[in-house]
Amino acid sequence: MSLEQWSKNGWLRPHRTNRAQLAELFAIVERDLDDARTERLSPDWQFGIAYNAALKLCTILLYAEGYRPEKTLAHYRTLQALPLILGTDRQDDADYLDTCRSKRNTAEYDSAGHISPEEARELVAFAAELRATVESWLSEKHPTLA
Repeated sequence: MSLEQWSKNGWLRPHRTNRAQLAELFAIVERDLDDARTERLSPDWQFGIAYNAALKLCTILLYAEGYRPEKTLAHYRTLQALPLILGTDRQDDADYLDTCRSKRNTAEYDSAGHISPEEARELVAFAAELRATVESWLSEKHPTLA
């Protein structure tokens, strides 16, 4: 499936972005990655903050491609767009982030203490790697937005 097909299905809508908007999203990513590395926070919060950084990176990808998700399943769609934009070899990354989405929801809304320090560190490292990938992709595919 493609982003165009997702749009025809009503899962995405057109979105025009600009360099300033993407710079603001990258600033959120930087803030969140810095905060997620703060050892005085619980692993639950570190994980949630790192998840937000990864979600914003996927949002940058969608915005640069000219779309934004509809409100229903917005996080899910944003994460699942990752392999549609960066390539099918990134499907495992989208699946990992969807698992993180579920864990984050449990930690935020249902039950504390289910995220290990290792899980939090892993997601922080993943989001940092994804940031580098998104920056490189943006420079290559949409240099006017980089």
